[in-house]
Amino acid sequence: MPQTTLHTIRDYLRYAVTQFKKHNLFFGHGTTNAHDEAACLLLQTLNLPIDKLDPYLDAKLLDDEKHLIISRIKQRVEQRIPLPYITNEAYLHGFSFYVDKRVIIPRSFIAEIIVNDQLSPWIEHPELVHNALDLCTGNGSLATIVADYFYDANVVASDISEEALAVAKINLERNHMSDHVELVKSDLFAGLGRYPGTFDLIVTNPPYVDKRRMESLAPEFKYEPELALFGGDDGLELVDIILQDAKNYLSEFGVLVVEMGDNRYELEDMYPDLPFTWLDTASGDGFVFVISRADLEDYFD
Repeated sequence: MPQTTLHTIRDYLRYAVTQFKKHNLFFGHGTTNAHDEAACLLLQTLNLPIDKLDPYLDAKLLDDEKHLIISRIKQRVEQRIPLPYITNEAYLHGFSFYVDKRVIIPRSFIAEIIVNDQLSPWIEHPELVHNALDLCTGNGSLATIVADYFYDANVVASDISEEALAVAKINLERNHMSDHVELVKSDLFAGLGRYPGTFDLIVTNPPYVDKRRMESLAPEFKYEPELALFGGDDGLELVDIILQDAKNYLSEFGVLVVEMGDNRYELEDMYPDLPFTWLDTASGDGFVFVISRADLEDYFD
């Protein structure tokens, strides 16, 4: 048994990295490699600061700590459960979020774009956003970041799933945002009829995985709710509806920010004259566009 020969955090880090590599795990739910995944598992399991591993590497572990770590390593490699579902915790741009299998794991590129001030060409100052909407909020992580960054805004966070909204409520309370964000059950815009022309900013990371890609997803993704992933045969069904309806809910100078899959060119073929502005992300593989209410009105009216 590993517990009899492994004693320090350093020992278990090495063991976990070896196991993760041996089993060819997929990384993409908060980390990108075996070492970072192993470090995250250890730090979360031991309730240590998530960004400080080195000071604790030579600390000896108690027997119950060893057993819990080994149990979680086994879950990760034998069942391919994403780490945030094992620890019930995920991180995004400095915030901690509770997650379980009712919701998709936080990983939106829109959060990166917001905190890096990439919306400044459309929104000069954060205080100019008085009302914002996080459509398809899921776990509530993006709504939390929107409420924090656009500190004067009233934020609405909507989702079709009552289970997702229950998790979002936990995360708003955890991050002290309950007074700034209203949760609303809604199938896209269908339940938002009382907000015509309201939102200076709408952000959305809707389901956008197409049928072909759904069938080839890594095993880790199979634990996430299909409702939060599948975007129809071409992955664009929900994006299409959002584009057509968003103008009715944006304020005069409002903007829509949408994260989608890698079918950018299919979307541009669908709407050849719609002036999408595509935003860069650090990894280079985020597909996020911005478009104004004025441009949406010109195209669809």
